[in-house]
Amino acid sequence: MSAFAGLLDGPRARGAFLIRSILEPPWSLRIQDRAPLTLVAVVRGSAWIVPDRGAPGTGAASTTSGASAATAVPGTTAPRTSAATAGTGAIRLGDGDVAVVRGPAPYTVADDPATPPQAVVQPGGCATTPAGEDLCEALDLGVRTWGRSPDGPAVLVTGSYRSPGEIDRGLLAALPPLLVLSSGDLDSPLVPLLREEITKDAPGQEVVLDRLLDLLLVSVLRAWFARPGAEPPGWYRAQRDPVVGPALRLLHDNPAHPWTVASLAARSGASRAALARRFTELVGEPPMTYLTHRRLALAADLLREPGSTVEAVAGRVGYASPFALSTAFKRVYGASPRAYLSDPSPGGSA
Repeated sequence: MSAFAGLLDGPRARGAFLIRSILEPPWSLRIQDRAPLTLVAVVRGSAWIVPDRGAPGTGAASTTSGASAATAVPGTTAPRTSAATAGTGAIRLGDGDVAVVRGPAPYTVADDPATPPQAVVQPGGCATTPAGEDLCEALDLGVRTWGRSPDGPAVLVTGSYRSPGEIDRGLLAALPPLLVLSSGDLDSPLVPLLREEITKDAPGQEVVLDRLLDLLLVSVLRAWFARPGAEPPGWYRAQRDPVVGPALRLLHDNPAHPWTVASLAARSGASRAALARRFTELVGEPPMTYLTHRRLALAADLLREPGSTVEAVAGRVGYASPFALSTAFKRVYGASPRAYLSDPSPGGSA
């Protein structure tokens, strides 16, 4: 398994928040649900996404593919759109475009960047007025659908992962705060299919929607990394490096093996020093640090399987004992494996 395939194998939505929004202008939704990752697809009309530039991390480059973006977003080359969007980092989504927003920083989705928020989406998915009054019942339009009128010209489908544990942390770290893929670059039937399935109330429908959200995320990211002029992260480019590529594949194919830099170097046909230097330069961290993070990400996923124990998972990801896994897990994730299972949103980074 390649490093890229390994990361894309990570998304595992579990009871994801999915909603269809039918909106009439002027409309503006302030999103502060603290979701680690959210997909927003425009299935009719258009929308603007405005990052909260006062929040940590949102000043980083947002990336677009065929969408209209304000020049204030560092690293983009789209023409200036208007005085209203200058300096906001706002990005316009057209019919069929999909945005991926990395949390937990808040952001706004609106018909126009200048429209003040009329509703605030809170953790858990319920909406309130900016003053805190509940809007869930007032905006209810049926199964997983909300808005003020069923005939609104703008229709969005939104899916949010509720927990960081549902997505590989390496994948989260590789993504910009906001990326947009145009409909022309996403050759997939998944958005129309999700649009149709989101309003069904059939047995097991939550599982169907979870899997569709995972598939859509994988499809969007695969297309985003493959687009012309893409600037993928170092680990993605490193897969084709004659020295680092073989080492990455070894780590992903058999993460439980007792690897050392020396054994990786021998299997990769390079000296220990050359591999360590090249790996750190391209991937952004030393080989053994990368392996630790990979093992712990796998452990976090395996721990959620029914009947899993810390002891069994420790052996599957390369730790000699449950204690060794728990120590490493707590150092990186900020909580023991058992505490993580009860609340998979502690501090720590991988």
